[in-house]
Amino acid sequence: MAADSMEIDDALYSRQRYVLGDTAMQKMAQSHVFLSGIGGLGVEIAKNIILAGVKALTVHDTKHCTKWDLGINFFIHEDDVTSQRNRAEATLPRIAELNPYVHVAASTVPLDETTDLSFLKHYQCVILTEVSLLLQKKINDFCHSQQPPVKFISADVYGVCSRLFCDFGDEFEVLDSTGEEPKEIFISNITQSNPGIVTCLENHPHRLETGQFLTFREVNGMSCLNGSTHQITVVSPYSFSIGDTSGMEPYLHGGIAVQVKMPKMCYFVSVYFSKPEAPLQIHVAMLALNHFQENFGRRPNIGCLQDAEEMLKIAMSISETLENKPQVNGDVVKWLSRTAQGFLPPLAAAVGGVASQEVLKAVTGKFSPLQQWWYYHEVPDYLEVSCFCLLCLHRGDRYDALRACIGDSLCQKLHDLNVFLVGCGAIGCEMLKNFALLGVGTGQDKGLVTITDPDLIEKSNLNRQFLFRPHHIQKPKSYTAAEATLNINPYIKIDSDINKVCPATENTYSDEFYTKQDVIVTALDNVEARRYIDSRCVANLRPLIDSGTMGTKGHTEVIVPHLTESYNSHRDPPEEEIPFCTLKSFPAAIEHTIQWARDKFESSFSHKPSLFNKFWQTYPSAEEVLQRIKSGESLEGCFHVIKTLSRRPRSWTQCVELARVKFEKYFGHKVGLHLKSVFLPGLFWQSPKRPPFPVKFEFNDPFSCILLLKHCTHLQVVQTDETARKPDHIPVSSEDERNAVFQLEKSILSNEVLETADLQMKPISFEKDDDSNGHIDFVTAASNLRAKMYNIEPADRFKTKRIAGKIIPAIATATAAVSGLVRLIFKMCISFCYCFLNGISFTIWDRWTIYGKEDFTLLDFINAVREKYGIEPTMVVQGVKMLYVPVMPGHIKRLKLTMQKLVKPSADKKYVDLTVSFAPETDGEEDLPGPPVRYYFVQEDN
Repeated sequence: MAADSMEIDDALYSRQRYVLGDTAMQKMAQSHVFLSGIGGLGVEIAKNIILAGVKALTVHDTKHCTKWDLGINFFIHEDDVTSQRNRAEATLPRIAELNPYVHVAASTVPLDETTDLSFLKHYQCVILTEVSLLLQKKINDFCHSQQPPVKFISADVYGVCSRLFCDFGDEFEVLDSTGEEPKEIFISNITQSNPGIVTCLENHPHRLETGQFLTFREVNGMSCLNGSTHQITVVSPYSFSIGDTSGMEPYLHGGIAVQVKMPKMCYFVSVYFSKPEAPLQIHVAMLALNHFQENFGRRPNIGCLQDAEEMLKIAMSISETLENKPQVNGDVVKWLSRTAQGFLPPLAAAVGGVASQEVLKAVTGKFSPLQQWWYYHEVPDYLEVSCFCLLCLHRGDRYDALRACIGDSLCQKLHDLNVFLVGCGAIGCEMLKNFALLGVGTGQDKGLVTITDPDLIEKSNLNRQFLFRPHHIQKPKSYTAAEATLNINPYIKIDSDINKVCPATENTYSDEFYTKQDVIVTALDNVEARRYIDSRCVANLRPLIDSGTMGTKGHTEVIVPHLTESYNSHRDPPEEEIPFCTLKSFPAAIEHTIQWARDKFESSFSHKPSLFNKFWQTYPSAEEVLQRIKSGESLEGCFHVIKTLSRRPRSWTQCVELARVKFEKYFGHKVGLHLKSVFLPGLFWQSPKRPPFPVKFEFNDPFSCILLLKHCTHLQVVQTDETARKPDHIPVSSEDERNAVFQLEKSILSNEVLETADLQMKPISFEKDDDSNGHIDFVTAASNLRAKMYNIEPADRFKTKRIAGKIIPAIATATAAVSGLVRLIFKMCISFCYCFLNGISFTIWDRWTIYGKEDFTLLDFINAVREKYGIEPTMVVQGVKMLYVPVMPGHIKRLKLTMQKLVKPSADKKYVDLTVSFAPETDGEEDLPGPPVRYYFVQEDN
């Protein structure tokens, strides 16, 4: 973002703009931030807020680089350790290149109790890491006392424990607490009562909360509501009250209620006076650690039982001084003591993501801030406490900080892991960084990280995918990410591919490949790919970790064989599709007109040109086509192809003429006249249906001119016009056919279509991120012209791009926080999922096995399943191919066919995985699928 001109670089920030909005982005671009401590947590915070786009960041540190830092700071290299460079100075050039719009400076001057803090007045936000509690209090008090207050954040990771604290001043105004799009609710009725009850359209829940505010428009009858704002009380999922309406005119019909975002005030106190609500046990443990540092000038020694007992005594005394005298958790205190010198990189990634998001809240007023303490810990349940000190061997390498947290044995297991990472986008980059710091795939004899991603790097990726730089644009993500990961840890063994993981690549990612993996990690942006990989993991009994984000929200799901559900065990509700009749004739919201415009783009410039090309690939000679038509032969698609060919524009002027005709077709008088003649005025055109009104072409109307210009431009590229495709069931009149044949014959006689180029068109694929191609401009203009026809509020280009391009809002802070949950590799959550069927229990992780032979028939297979597992099969399916469904015609006859003939395996295929369904226990319910049945074509040798 160019902060001086306040112009937002949409090519870089487009995904983040949809999270924060332009107002917050511009505030952020004017903010100066100070960050002290550029260790493992500090560098995470620096990375995230630089990617986000503050105006300036000063990173402060007085420590020199050590080998310890190689395992916690991904921007410190071995030569920095050798030369003992200052951590801030070593990190500076590498974080500065993350975003050219952010000015990054380094400071190495001491910061202690004697420092004059007046220099902090120039910053909007101050972040402290690796600073003593006494100094935190002093700096916090200084920031809190300024007018306006300097926003203060402190964050720390001590071994397996972490904390975060925020103080944004006595009063802090939040302009938008959720960041969600304001809801719009179509109204079906408003009672004339006290309170007045507003009812939504049937089957359209409002999803509002009591206390929210709404404004009204397009209400007929009770018109005094239009433009007014009311606080609501939820009555039911489909109704809410708005206060006294008894004195208003009776409600007639229509109306839309629109949510109004109201500012809210948050109140803060300084760290010394604040009291955490929960959890007090870890708060006491952290205070005990701070007191230990003040008393002894150091943190407790790794695994030292004596230091742990001393810290426990301190915690007990602190508890007595606190209100409510919280109980001290001895295990938490001891684990904190024994690991406090260590560092868990994934935990720092998660905490760094949360802390960075608080920075953005502080400087923008967007989203509700943390009030005021936040704690998170990973007290291990995978190690015996009594033997922990024996496992924490100090080896003098880059993994000593990690080893202090999880022990040497588990550290070695991480090094020996084989991991398959699918996707090298935002989450994938963060995962690879975490793998490198953890030493995943660095074992001497074992361990390998395999990554794949078919995509190329685009400029919009640079805002979140921090392993990539501008000079990487249009290079493969996987190869570039692998190279960048080796810069973090040169000892990691990494194999990169550009394959898509799908059925077509099962020769590469075979069952044998999956069984060699210790864990599969997906970093994908679509559900279907997740479902496919999950099915491969279930078939091969491999654990899977899946992550995803949407805006500031995110998830991580761990799938463990025999312990948890699979990804496919649950399904989100399908996205609500817009009915065709709504798109074609009755749009009621801007989303409808945008989808209509997007469909028109695809039809005009992609679908029809592709059909045109396909026709001439089938019939390469125009003369041959003419002769076959004259002989009475019917050629599929011939009429439309010949019409397109005969009407193709030959010049820019003809493109303009054709585009002008299309404008009248889509937005002119005939459209509204036709609909109004079919559907007479009256009750039919009540909300949400809106009667259309023709739009007159105006040279002064930017949307009219943009649509005309872009239509002409795309016509020139495609070399054809856009003609309405008639449905197949509507016959073409004989007169139309004669005209088409006449036009083709005329063209042939005049030698106009004998050139090969005349029989080929160039389909245009919709591309949302190239602002120079005019695609979004076309959709925006067409959508807003149609919205004008139906009296719908238009949308700007920014909103249109998000909806038409199906853009998922994204921000680096959420990505970092979610990817930090990679620590679940060594701490898996456990939840059991069993299915019980006719007294037999099994899980999705079970696999049944049937061994056949060359003449084994489908009936033999069904009998074998019945005899071995005691259940009557009702259906047999191979992938999407139905091998046996009794109600299907001809399927009973298949019972006599051999499995070899039905499945048609390749020569090297030894088995096939089938899905066998069974009758439910209760009549009327659907058949239930059992576990996968692996059918071997021949008996395996023992």
